[in-house]
Amino acid sequence: MEYIYAAMLLHRAGKEVNEENLTRVLEAAGVEVDPVRVKSLVAALREIDIDEAIKSTPIGMPAVATVGAPAGAPAEEAKAAEEEEEKPEEEEKEEEEEALAGLASLFG
Repeated sequence: MEYIYAAMLLHRAGKEVNEENLTRVLEAAGVEVDPVRVKSLVAALREIDIDEAIKSTPIGMPAVATVGAPAGAPAEEAKAAEEEEEKPEEEEKEEEEEALAGLASLFG
């Protein structure tokens, strides 16, 4: 997500969204930069009108009706958080790559 935010920040500041600028922003934010992800994002954004994409994105999502949580919910949430931490790093990278791949369809 930080890659997308960096690209949006550059766009908002009127700077060119290119590999060098994106890398600088990410490094300044303390992010360990993956050059392949940077190249992928720049390539995906090259064919997208970011202003149009922002305008066409819904601002507010409809409210979701919630039901009171059962008494055991905090324990279940803790267990889910524990399982999330145990997720292998490769699996997380694959999820991030899938999210980047879906980026083009989000804006286009």
